[in-house]
Amino acid sequence: MFPGFTQAAILAVIIVLTQTTKHIRCEDASNADESHVLALTKDTFDDIVKNNKHVLVKFVAPWCGHCKALTPAYAAAAKQLAEAGSEIKLASVDATIEQDLAQKFEVKGYPTIKFFSDGTTFEYTGGRTQDDIVAWLKKKTGPAAEELKSVDDLNKLKQAGDVVVIGAFKDADGDTAASFLQVAKTLDGMPFGITSNADVLKELDVKQDTIVLIKKFDEGRNDLTTIDEGSIRQFIQENQLPTVVDFNAETAQKIFGGDIKVHVLLFASKKSSEYEKIREEFKSAAKIYRGKTLFVSIDSDDEENERVLEFFGLKTSDVPAVRLITLKDEMSKFKPESSEIKSEVLVDFVKAFFDGKLKPHLLTQDIPEDWDKTPVKILVGKNFHEVVQDKKKTVLVTFIAPWCGHCKQLAPIYEQLGEKFKDNADILIAKMDATANELEDIKVQSFPTIKLFPKDSDEVIDYQGERTLEGLSKFVESNGKEAGNIPEETAEQTEEADENAETETAHEDL
Repeated sequence: MFPGFTQAAILAVIIVLTQTTKHIRCEDASNADESHVLALTKDTFDDIVKNNKHVLVKFVAPWCGHCKALTPAYAAAAKQLAEAGSEIKLASVDATIEQDLAQKFEVKGYPTIKFFSDGTTFEYTGGRTQDDIVAWLKKKTGPAAEELKSVDDLNKLKQAGDVVVIGAFKDADGDTAASFLQVAKTLDGMPFGITSNADVLKELDVKQDTIVLIKKFDEGRNDLTTIDEGSIRQFIQENQLPTVVDFNAETAQKIFGGDIKVHVLLFASKKSSEYEKIREEFKSAAKIYRGKTLFVSIDSDDEENERVLEFFGLKTSDVPAVRLITLKDEMSKFKPESSEIKSEVLVDFVKAFFDGKLKPHLLTQDIPEDWDKTPVKILVGKNFHEVVQDKKKTVLVTFIAPWCGHCKQLAPIYEQLGEKFKDNADILIAKMDATANELEDIKVQSFPTIKLFPKDSDEVIDYQGERTLEGLSKFVESNGKEAGNIPEETAEQTEEADENAETETAHEDL
């Protein structure tokens, strides 16, 4: 299997869900005050990085929608840090002009963000909002938790983000405080504070060592008094997001990049007269599984969510609808038997999942009337097994994705292969759109994936050779015995070509 789309299906769904559509709303980008963002070139880059202790650099392309979407938050973060007298600088590189810099720092897509600190380069792993950027930088350059010496300090921290976490201890040097600081060091995306100041403890109204999570949604505050490192992590995980999370560009990374890998998704129109009623039922169920499952609301009216609906085989006419997705090990999707969106129905649905009683929901298209009328046959979920399990034929199947750049590169060669064997009664050449058709027994990890189903055999053989007419022909004619092993140098070239093709296709999609 070629490494072009190198991540497993888990990453595939995350990419689809976090980069939703071609349409990125960027209307605010042109109005952003970028006066505090340094514009770097190959002539100034080294000096800026060398002469500043901490520099965050984004590598962008002028046409990139996600780059434009990031601009206002990035500029606002730079301004906030500059006005606070911070030694942290934010900078930008136009990678389409400064191609040497892009190559040096292995920029594969846009935006790529890297952090240069004390001579060391780190990948930026934070979010895309102003608060996320500032919080991440402060975490990487300062103490894990800000010391709160007064009520003023406390009030300032409360305004530093939608979620803040405070360790309130009688002894800031004790074991519980040490556990808190250890957690604070490793969690990004929210500011942490620590205090043993009597006035602050009184203001927080705590009588014993307490972890206080303050948030600008839901109940507003959560307290934890049974404290060790594990309980602190679980406490934050359970309470840092709203009971029902609204899916958008800002929350996507927190949803799909977090520790909770089971998500229940509500697809609904916010314009619907039934929306608030449905959401309350959804929220009621969410409270029962808080900390174990994320409940996410996806607005079907938002065109940016179009591809998310497509990924789950849904149309706007199908909503409201609920799906469950798990990102553990292998990505799987589940559909409730009932279309009724009631709290008790949802609770039973999620319970059945955790009890192992659900079978994955597999997408399939209808069988085209002319599926076998062309040299390359069209397979879908409904006819796949009937065709490939025909022991009288050797069947070659290429699993593709419509947006996949190297699938498009393979297409003319594969059509030639179909033409070559169209009159051979023992061989059938076929393809299947693996984004619209799913199989329980075959997991497609990259695109294109090419598999051979030899006649008179239950064996399934992956093709590992070059994507040429000659190589594929030998593979088919030998019944998979010549699966093809690419020479090391060629393999590296193929991988690079695949990555470039995928990057170009992603750029087109944006």
